[in-house]
Order: sequence, then C-alpha cells, then structure tokens
Amino acid sequence: MNNDIDFSFDDFNLDDIKEAIKMDDAPVEDIPDIPEEPAAEEQPSAKSHEKPAKKRRSLRKASKKTAKNETSFDNNFEEAAVNELPYKKITEEAIVKEPIPEKSEEVNADIPEEAAPAENIGKPKKKIVAKILLILLETLLLVLVALYGLMAVLTKGPSSTAKKLFVKSVRESSAVGFLADIYLSPEEIAEIEASTGEDEVIEMDTSLINIVSTDIGTEPDAWGLVDEDGDGIIIEPVKGSSYSGYMMVVRDPSRVIMGAVPENINMRGYTVEQMVQHFGAVAGSNGGGFQDPNGQGNGSAPDSTIVFEGEMYCGTGGTHNGFVGIDDKYILHVDCQDTMSILDANIQYGCAYGPILIRDGEVVVENDTTSGLNPRTAIGQRSDGAILILVIDGRHVVSLGATYMDEAEIMLRYGAVNAGNMDGGSSSLLYFNNEYVNNKAFVIGVRPVPSTWLVMPAGGKYYGEE
Repeated sequence: MNNDIDFSFDDFNLDDIKEAIKMDDAPVEDIPDIPEEPAAEEQPSAKSHEKPAKKRRSLRKASKKTAKNETSFDNNFEEAAVNELPYKKITEEAIVKEPIPEKSEEVNADIPEEAAPAENIGKPKKKIVAKILLILLETLLLVLVALYGLMAVLTKGPSSTAKKLFVKSVRESSAVGFLADIYLSPEEIAEIEASTGEDEVIEMDTSLINIVSTDIGTEPDAWGLVDEDGDGIIIEPVKGSSYSGYMMVVRDPSRVIMGAVPENINMRGYTVEQMVQHFGAVAGSNGGGFQDPNGQGNGSAPDSTIVFEGEMYCGTGGTHNGFVGIDDKYILHVDCQDTMSILDANIQYGCAYGPILIRDGEVVVENDTTSGLNPRTAIGQRSDGAILILVIDGRHVVSLGATYMDEAEIMLRYGAVNAGNMDGGSSSLLYFNNEYVNNKAFVIGVRPVPSTWLVMPAGGKYYGEE
C-alpha cells in the first residue's frame, strides 16, 4: 500500500489535527505524534493558506489512511484482515457444519457431456467385429465356390481317372459321401464303386509264414529294423508324395489280438485309448467298420463279422470287402470269404473291412483308381511272423491321405506277405505309450469304434497258451 500523502505539516499545527479527528469521532490517543519536518526543506505553498477548508478535508482523509495503515501492523492483524475481506469468516465450527460435498450420481447427472461418451464405448468395437465377420463370411463363400468348381472339373472333366479318384475318396467317408451325388447319378456312382480292382479271393499259402524266435534283443532284423529299447515294438515314420504316417512292427505275433466288448455291441463304442485301457494293452489301432449313418454313429454296431476269443459276432454282416483274422497258430489270414471259411481256419480274433491288399507276397490291388486319398489303417504279417500295423494321416495340409496302392507298397517295403485294409477316415488312429501317435482326422474329437487291434504286454499272451 502506498502511504505517501501530498501535503506538508508546516501548514498545520497539532491542535488543528486533533480537532479534525474529533470531527470524525476518531480517538485522539490512537493517533501518534507527528514529528515536525525541518524548516530547511520545502516551503509551504501559498494556495494552502487560501483554502483552509479544503486542506482540513485532505487532512482528515490522510489521518484516516494513516490510522488504518498503522492498525494493519497491530497484533490484531488476523481480525483486521478478515474484516477487510468480503468472504465469510472461516472457523472450525463452520468447517464441521459445512463439509465439502462428495461427488454423487446426482452431480454427475447434471453433466451430460461426461455421460454421453460412456454410452458409445461399445459402438466402435461392434463395428470392428462386424467387419471381421463380414470378411470371414466372404472368404468362406469364395472357398466354397472354388471347391464347387474344382469338384465339377473332377467329375465332369475329361479325366476318368480323376473322376474315379474323387468318387472313391468321398464315398469312403460317411460324412461327405453325399458330394458325389451332387454331380453324378446313382448309376454312375455304382459303376465306379463296382470297379474294385480286386482279384478273386483264393486260398492263401500259410507255409510262407515261419514264426521264428522273437528274442533277438537290439540286433537289426532281416529288414534292417532295430528295436532300440528292447520292448519288442518298433515304430517307424513313413512318408510319400501325398501322405505321412507310421508303421508299427510287433515282433511277437502272439501279443496281437482283436479287442471287442461283445456285451456292449449295439450299445456303445470305445475309443482306441479306452479299448487299450480296458484290456490292459500297451498299444492299439482301429479295426473293422461300423454303422455310421450321416457320420453320426456311436461306434457300437459293427457293419460286418467280428471274431473275439474264437466266437463270431454279427455274422449276418458278412465279410464285407475282405476279412482279416489271426488263427490259433498266430498266422494272419486274408483268404476268408464267409463265415464257414472263418470257422475252418480256426480264427481266434479278426474283423472285416477290406479290400485285401497283399496275398502270398503279391499285390492284389492293381491300380490307384480303386480308392481315393484318405486316412488309412492296414494290418499285415511278415514271413517271420511279425505283425505290421500301418496308420496313415489324411485330410491335412501336410498329408492328404493314401490310396490302397500306397498301403500295399508300404507293406511290401516292410516285408508283408499278407495284408488287408481296415476301416479308415476319421477312425484311423495309432495309440502307443499312453498317447496317440498320429494326427486324428476327426475335427470334433476321437471317434469310438466297435473293434481294435491291440498289442498286449510282452510275456503275457492273451490266448493260445498251452
């Protein structure tokens, strides 16, 4: 605050000042003594004597300003400052009585600008999801159109081989068999399916099988295979131009049985893993076929003959396109044409599906047009008695599948004398060491089946003991 006042004390005396203060009811004792200024300094103005009334008014104003200025430095500074402010005096009592209000929903409700964005938070996300779904739908439609065009070329194109391969591939699967019906008449499909390429079934030469001692340790066998861990089981990866899979070699044929649960036929099926656990086996693969309307079967009803512990079940189903069974001497048969021949061969374990791939060391399937590219399972026997179980992956990008001829060639490469094809497609699975070895083709899980080929623990013959 500026305390400079534009007048001189030389023009007034102390009595005049006191009188002026009394006129305004100001207490005289509160006014300090005003020291006289030296006479050497500034001379009084002539105008100040001419207008004493005006000077007295100025003096009163100056006195009031001086009193206020000196009061501001008093011990009552806080009270004076509060009186000068236009705000309400704040005390502890006021703070208690008037707390600061907290934010509430009512306060927020008065601000529409803040509430509006919250309502629109999900809209951008919904738009993004809608765009993604639209792109996926368009992509799916393009893929379907491309597949439709490809299948039309295969069935209506100039290549009869391509047509047969397509029809065989889809008709072997109960789930997609209807695709052939879109392009071909029932008569055309029947004609293609009738061309199986199989020879007439004749009696096999069992003398070609000479079971030898299986206790050869970790030494290579006649085909160069080594049982590194000595458990009597060898698993080898196999690969071709359109397929990949695994070959399992079981040196002791007495360890191999066909697993089935007769009391549950037509009631429930078992996955390969469940069947392995049920019989206490160490390995297993799928076996014969089963009734599977529209791909919705539960694997409980065999579609052809099965033999378990020397007893025949579902004999009215016939032998399908080929029956494979193991007799009481551990020889694998591929020459049984009907139930009577099964009994004559004294089959202990077996199932039907077909076709027969190899008989007496010769390939029965003569060309690739008798089958398509699909997941496959096959079983065979070498001349030393070792059992061969082949499982091929299919319906994958890295493995489309194999034909019957592919199976036959693989079996020959591993020394098979006799071999037959088993149920394939989504049922083709190989289980070993408490896990599935190959990749399943069934997208929604592992399919149950009515029969499986099982490998029992070493030394624990399940049948044929004397």
